[in-house]
Amino acid sequence: MSITLTDQDELTMRTAAHGAVTLLAATDATGKPHKIATAGSIALTSATGLVGHVLAGKPTGMDLTGRSVADIADHVLPALTATMSLLRKQAPAEAGTFRSTIIVAIEAAARTHRGEPGPALTDMARRITAALDAA
Repeated sequence: MSITLTDQDELTMRTAAHGAVTLLAATDATGKPHKIATAGSIALTSATGLVGHVLAGKPTGMDLTGRSVADIADHVLPALTATMSLLRKQAPAEAGTFRSTIIVAIEAAARTHRGEPGPALTDMARRITAALDAA
């Protein structure tokens, strides 16, 4: 089965994926969010299939700005849920690929720490996972 995504669908998927990495970096308490951003970006570019092709596209038009983590989350968490809902309806295997790609990004972020990640990062990972599973 072939799936065709609209430009808006692709923008939503990119916003969801790159936004998840942005949220993780924004909640990092180590003062080195660039490590999370790098590890998360590598995870996103490692995706395959339709998800990999969409995430490899130029990430223009995303709104990942905000004055606070809450502002960013207002864009990203609904985008995660919307992407999962769309993919579950149109290409269930790709929904699994998208979810696992985001989980790998979360795990990559957690590994940038010595020892356990802090409570804020752990909570954000939980919120991202909940948004993925809400669809």
